[in-house]
Amino acid sequence: MNREILLQKKVFAFSLGCDKNRVDLEHLLYLLKEYGLKLTNNIDEAEIIFINTCAFIEPARVEAIDAILTAINMKKQGIAEKIIVGGCLPQRNLDELKESLPEVDYFIDFKKNNEIINVLENLYDMKQSKVVECTTKRVLTTLPHYAYLKISDGCSNSCAYCAIPRIRGRYRSIPLDDLIKEAKELVTNGVKELILVAQDVTRYGIDIGTNLLELLKELVKIKDLQWIRLHYLYPELVNDELLNFIKNEEKICKYVDIPLQHIDDIVLKNMNRRSSETDLRELIKKLKTKYPEISIRSTFIVGFPGETRKQFKKLCNFLKEAKLDNVGFFPYYREPNTKSYFYKKQIPEYIKRRRLKKIQNLQGDIALFNNITKIGEVHKAIIDYYDEVNNYFIARTEFCSPDVDFCVIIKDEVKVGEFYNVEIVDISPIGYKGVVK
Repeated sequence: MNREILLQKKVFAFSLGCDKNRVDLEHLLYLLKEYGLKLTNNIDEAEIIFINTCAFIEPARVEAIDAILTAINMKKQGIAEKIIVGGCLPQRNLDELKESLPEVDYFIDFKKNNEIINVLENLYDMKQSKVVECTTKRVLTTLPHYAYLKISDGCSNSCAYCAIPRIRGRYRSIPLDDLIKEAKELVTNGVKELILVAQDVTRYGIDIGTNLLELLKELVKIKDLQWIRLHYLYPELVNDELLNFIKNEEKICKYVDIPLQHIDDIVLKNMNRRSSETDLRELIKKLKTKYPEISIRSTFIVGFPGETRKQFKKLCNFLKEAKLDNVGFFPYYREPNTKSYFYKKQIPEYIKRRRLKKIQNLQGDIALFNNITKIGEVHKAIIDYYDEVNNYFIARTEFCSPDVDFCVIIKDEVKVGEFYNVEIVDISPIGYKGVVK
């Protein structure tokens, strides 16, 4: 096949998993587009289907397999010609995947995403192009006014329940100059909010002679970048120097996402977490008293092996005391090739579900109280999109991250992607109600 024929092919991509995975896909899509291939959002017209998989926990793997089966069905119908699977799933059980899914034409190692053009050329029996270097350019799959900036890959924390180090390897920071270049390119193309993501944002630079604060100091210099949001700050490295910078720098959202996971010392130790109950309580107390303007998001795991009713109750009581702004909960998933997989005293699934429901309801009441206290406040908000079904705009304040936190419903005439000062006047089951001031 010659190149002109290949360039007539349309590519559809499944974007699955975390936002770090999303960034990998966006770089890959840029390579495809730059080569001349056509990208489509309609799988029914795609000759090439790329599935960017997640394999962190069982539901993610099920979702990935479902996407692959959908692509295989399109191939059987004679619509799709080639199926390529990338992301994390091939890193966990490649041999099994090749055997059970022979219809997949290629499983690509995420570390070799920059070779995607050569993969396609090989699949279509073409002469190989020169392998391109990794690029900082991307095709955004988010709304055009915000983007995720992945600042590292892998993880070295070795939490007992997590397979990421086995899938992604040890923590590797992306060079600071590359990140600044990528950030500037995103802002030039209309991005106004950057959300920094990594398995552990606070450890950025520890392996390359720099640190998160130095990166932030460079990012805030970028003209037209208005918001910088921080996700996944491990608690032991959240110090006053960082918090003071967040507090005093106008472009840094007053928002921290700190995964605490639990509060009981025995559970934390079994999880192989580095913080103690005392450490976590002192950090939350500091944030609430010294930095009250900073909104706190966190995540917790319920049903970890050996978690007793008393330990679960302690976690519930901690949430009542801490009154965190936004919280996500996950039942423990027994993942192969993790330390906790071999723990005794695994919690039955029905108990996990019961505890999950109870703690979600508890946090729902806490969130309702927190949200009511914001009525009457005026905050800067960005307009994300217009909901045509319900006839209102969806916006976010700096205390709300996309897709995971409470949004703001606005019925005023506003422009998507622009910032407005919005007064919170009421709350609803799906978000705050706001009016433009």
